[in-house]
Amino acid sequence: MMEVFVARQPIYTKSKEIYSYELLYRNDNNNRFPNIDGDVATADVIINSFINIGMDELANGKPCFINFTKNLLQSKVPTYFKPNQIVVEILESVALDLTLLDICKELKAQGYKIALDDFVLHLDNPFTLKIMEYIDIIKVDFRETTVPMRKEIEEIALRYKIQLLAEKVETLEEYELAVKNGYEYFQGYFFSKPFIISSNDVPDYFQNYLLIINHLSTNEPDLYHITQLIEQDLSLSYKLLKLIHSPAYRPVNKINSIKQAIIRLGFKELKKWLYILAIRGNSTENSDWLNELYMNSLTRAKMCEQIAIYKNFRHEAPSYFLTGMFSLMDAIIGIEMKKILNLMPLQKEIYEAILGESNQLREVLELCISVEKGDWKNVSLKCQDLQIDERTALTFHNEAFKWSKSLANI
Repeated sequence: MMEVFVARQPIYTKSKEIYSYELLYRNDNNNRFPNIDGDVATADVIINSFINIGMDELANGKPCFINFTKNLLQSKVPTYFKPNQIVVEILESVALDLTLLDICKELKAQGYKIALDDFVLHLDNPFTLKIMEYIDIIKVDFRETTVPMRKEIEEIALRYKIQLLAEKVETLEEYELAVKNGYEYFQGYFFSKPFIISSNDVPDYFQNYLLIINHLSTNEPDLYHITQLIEQDLSLSYKLLKLIHSPAYRPVNKINSIKQAIIRLGFKELKKWLYILAIRGNSTENSDWLNELYMNSLTRAKMCEQIAIYKNFRHEAPSYFLTGMFSLMDAIIGIEMKKILNLMPLQKEIYEAILGESNQLREVLELCISVEKGDWKNVSLKCQDLQIDERTALTFHNEAFKWSKSLANI
């Protein structure tokens, strides 16, 4: 199990209603920003917010302020989201230059709101006033600016009809002063400290992201090959199904295969999310115990699939694969299985089989589990029920084990 964190700090209006939330990177329950690369921090916030925790829980339908580095802005990462989902917050470390001006023009034309974070006025920079034409909100740090500095910023904001956000407001006097000086939005410990929300993620195990991105970049991506690569990665399969279940993509019908999930999402969207996952990287070290769970999950998945094909259920084989793959997810993540499955749009038969309800998928899964445990009496009974020769079942298990073992070297 890997616990993931996002800090969420509300941004209030003058009437003390929540206008938005700023999402902040955290790597544990300590409410402070750790020293980490900005690209990685933002990618982590995006993945944990949009997939692992879910925007429904985090934002309650309100837009979220997300910090973007220049690299992520140039890579057009903000456009992965709908304009009403986010406010593009440009970090103070991003240089105001021609490149940033062009990025702001493009984002503004597409309907995105843009905020300058911890803004300090530099009138000697020729691009400062040019960029103001495309800015919606200026965030002013009340701890780091003097009254004269704020006065200059307030005059510029008034001239360009930009809304002001007072951040790090810690006293009633500061709040009242900000209101008096025309600030529309407020953020700081006077209202609320960042509140940390955590969830659980499946740690990245096989680094297929860049491999799949490269394949998606070819003229004619092969759906079958991409499906294979994702099916070999438990972490990526889990994230894909959780993403499909999010409000932005939620399907009308339930999913019965990874291939179906890829088709619903589309190559273009898949590539975007893989890019973010690749930036985020793998910051976890897996224990032997966790590695064993991964191997067992993939072995079960492959064996279930092989039995389905053997029984001439070829069209249903992907459903059998998913049943085996996710059958140990509660042990991996450390959450009750029913809660996990409710986060994924799995077909009813798969859902029921994983929870232990009797159906054909469950019968095959139980045979796999019996072989895994060396419960030979139950193996014989299950083979009789499924009309499979015991030697054939053991061969399937050995082949599945070799297949999952080979993936460790990818």
